[in-house]
Amino acid sequence: MMKKPLHRAVLLSALLASLLSGCAPMLVGGAAVGGAMVATDRRSAGMQLEDEGLELKVRQRIRTIAGERSHVSINSYNRQVLLTGEVFNEADKAAIEQAAAKIDGVRSVVNDLAVMWPSSTSDRSRDLVLAGKVKATLIDAAGLSARAFHITVERGAVYLMGRVTEEEAQRAIDLTRTVSGVTKVVRLVEILTPEQLANLKVR
Repeated sequence: MMKKPLHRAVLLSALLASLLSGCAPMLVGGAAVGGAMVATDRRSAGMQLEDEGLELKVRQRIRTIAGERSHVSINSYNRQVLLTGEVFNEADKAAIEQAAAKIDGVRSVVNDLAVMWPSSTSDRSRDLVLAGKVKATLIDAAGLSARAFHITVERGAVYLMGRVTEEEAQRAIDLTRTVSGVTKVVRLVEILTPEQLANLKVR
């Protein structure tokens, strides 16, 4: 049987390989893991496609606002759009949020853009590795459905999205905080009751 440290190393390598090959959810900069697996995602296949479409629409819309001055990561989960990264000024930050909110189908916008110099390639690479470590930690946790979480990492901050129970959410947050390099955990999950989760599983 494969020993746990080796298992984690192999798992992390596989996760990073899938990210670098373009299998991760659509984004503009930043790092994300875990939103595109139809078989284990608690959104419907139709909702997953809709979220991917919203990410594309937001990306196209904000190009005319910030251009090359900004590094913006876009993640949509169940029509909630998360904006992370760096922008040139407060006006750009507000304009990007307003543009995203006006797109048909967007339920809400979480604007966590920072007004600062854009992160470097090495910074984003570290975020990518950290996202893989967080995902591997959740996968290693017995009894936790890691693929129910959509993970985004920006400058060491981990954003957790997904449709999960309160118990799952708190456990994932506690585990994520143990990962070296994580500066904070931002909870953006949609809480399901145990009954709602049971109904999802029997569909």
